Amino acid sequence: MTLRSRRVVVTGMGVICAVGAEVSVFFDALVEGRSGVGLVPWRNDVVAATVDSPVEDRFSKMELNSLDRFAQFACVAASQAVKQAGLVDAEFAGPRVGLYFGSGIGGARSIEKGFADFHEQGGRVSPMTVVLTMANAAASHLSLRYRIRGPSLTYSIACASSAVAIGEGLRAIRDGYVDLAIVGGSEALLAPGMVAGWHAMRVLATPDPVSPERSCKPFSVDRTGLVLGEGAGVLILESEEHAQRRAATQLAELAGYGIASDAAHLTKPDATGQATAMRAALVDAGLEPSAIGYINAHGTATAVGDVTETQSIREVFGARGVAVSSTKALHGHLLGASGAVELIAALMALRTQIVPPTCHLANPDPRCDLDYVPNEARRGVPLDAVMSNSFAFGGTNAVLIARKAHR
Repeated sequence: MTLRSRRVVVTGMGVICAVGAEVSVFFDALVEGRSGVGLVPWRNDVVAATVDSPVEDRFSKMELNSLDRFAQFACVAASQAVKQAGLVDAEFAGPRVGLYFGSGIGGARSIEKGFADFHEQGGRVSPMTVVLTMANAAASHLSLRYRIRGPSLTYSIACASSAVAIGEGLRAIRDGYVDLAIVGGSEALLAPGMVAGWHAMRVLATPDPVSPERSCKPFSVDRTGLVLGEGAGVLILESEEHAQRRAATQLAELAGYGIASDAAHLTKPDATGQATAMRAALVDAGLEPSAIGYINAHGTATAVGDVTETQSIREVFGARGVAVSSTKALHGHLLGASGAVELIAALMALRTQIVPPTCHLANPDPRCDLDYVPNEARRGVPLDAVMSNSFAFGGTNAVLIARKAHR
């Protein structure tokens, strides 16, 4: 039984992360196994996936006064998505256009700079500190740029932030509250203090002594932890009718959204909660598990996380050989932006019929015994529907399903 009333389609996508500043470059890197991971410049025992392109050069000095790096990423990715969708300013007018966005941290760099200024300048900080650091800053700037007067909402749910934002945007269109929405998420937490906090948790990967770019090893027996990344992913969602009226190209149908909470532990994942979210997404999409041809896994390369996700996928899909991969091996874990960036990866797999690999998987963990598409992309796969998993600290599990557009 399906719960949907109106079909919701994707008409635009944009991305910026360590392996690419546009969708085609990003997906080519995933297929070819090009890693964006490397040592951070301020310490030799931490690797991260950093955006190297000069993002700041795309904005005026006046704009930069109110744009933290995570908001800059959001603007860059959104401009790509809007361009691909063929939208003009007039089409954003009115109350039936919404904005649903996610970020786990918000303006991390500006937070650190504010504290540094406070201690170094006798308690003085920039008057822009609050608007730079607030979690809804990226959404606010997008709302201003595109004059969006409908709902503008920010979701901050750790690693599930943008997946939830996309799912809530889907619901808002499907249930008739809006006809068009900008959805996605952004994150820019690669600041020394923030990274030090993650390092203190003992969840970060140990740099590979030979090839630091190979430090993130999802589902491998020798995995040592996650690698933090930064960037943004943005999509344009429309009702099918709205897209047809303006003759927009429908890239895919966003068909299902499932969300469930573990209610078990603050940081330890739970297979039952994850499986519940996957099943809910399938019901929402009106699909059986056999319809899913590819899953972009949460796949963080943590000791417990990868085993738990293997268990939850097996619980839902059984022994059937659905292709599963974690692209985090290359672009890192973008926290609040992960769901959007990885959904775009799954959508590109659907459109190209190419499944991106799980890279650096030379020694599979025997407890992770699914078809994890090791090291080499799989071409010519007949995909009709794909799934993307996002599982967060705090126990929120969000799952999205897309399928080929009807026309």
